[in-house]
Amino acid sequence: MKGGWVYIMTNGPHGTLYIGVTADLATRVTQHREGRGSQFCVEHGLTRLVHAEWHDEIEAAILREKAMKKWKRQWKLRLIRRANPDWRDLYEHIQTANL
Repeated sequence: MKGGWVYIMTNGPHGTLYIGVTADLATRVTQHREGRGSQFCVEHGLTRLVHAEWHDEIEAAILREKAMKKWKRQWKLRLIRRANPDWRDLYEHIQTANL
């Protein structure tokens, strides 16, 4: 089995959050940005990638996604601020760095 990504999309700093999982981060984020991702992202205008973490096994990524979805909002915000304090959109980084 191959690995996968757990990621968080938002519409701005401290805005609405969406947590997802995918094997191909660049393609999935592109879908969200173009309005072809989840309906939730479309409805809330979630186009900014603010957090992504790699897991060697897709099953581990799925478990992490499910756990994070149960977290309190403050825990999610803390996770984002720790790795991305300026809430930069990481999309351009994944396009050039091939995360």
